[in-house]
Amino acid sequence: MAFWTQLGLLLWKNFTYRRRQTFQLLIEVAWPLFIFFILISVRLSYPPYEQHECHFPNKAMPSAGTLPWIQGIICNANNPCFRYPTPGESPGIVGNFNASIVSRLFSDARRLLLYSQQDTSIKDVQKVLGKLRKLGNSSGLDLKFRDFLIDNETFSDFLRHNVSMPSSAVEELLDTGVNLQQV
Repeated sequence: MAFWTQLGLLLWKNFTYRRRQTFQLLIEVAWPLFIFFILISVRLSYPPYEQHECHFPNKAMPSAGTLPWIQGIICNANNPCFRYPTPGESPGIVGNFNASIVSRLFSDARRLLLYSQQDTSIKDVQKVLGKLRKLGNSSGLDLKFRDFLIDNETFSDFLRHNVSMPSSAVEELLDTGVNLQQV
C-alpha cells in the first residue's frame, strides 16, 4: 500500500510544480514539437533520392586460380555499377572468361605439359611455340576482335543491355582489327 501512496504523492508534487511554472511547461512541450516540425519541413523540401540497385561484374577470388583472379582485376578495374544482373551472377560461375582465347591457350598448355605421358611433349611445346611465333610475325592476317570470342558470347549482349551502347558501336568494336605483336 505504501507504493500507491508514494506514487500518488509524487504525481501530486509534479502536477503542482508544473502548474506553478507555466512558462517552463510551455517550453518543455513546444521544444520537441518545434524540432519535429523542422524535420518535417526538411523532409518535404528535399525528397529522398531513389538509387537503383547495383550489380557489379563478378571478380574471382585468388582461390579460384591465378588466371581468373587476374582477369577479374584487369577487366573490372573501374568497378562499374549496372541496373540489371550481370552474366556472372549465377551461382557456381567463377568468371565469364572460361572460353576466352587466353583461357583456352592456358588450358591447352596445361594439358600439353601435365597430362601428356608421351616423350613427344617437348616437341609438341616447340611446335606450339613455333606456330605462335609464326602467327605473331605474320602481319598479313586480318584478325578481328570477334575472332577471339566464342560463339554465343555474352560480351556484346553485355555492351548492348548493361552499358547501353548502340548496336552499330558494338558491331564496330567487334570488327576492330587486332595486332598480335602489340598484344
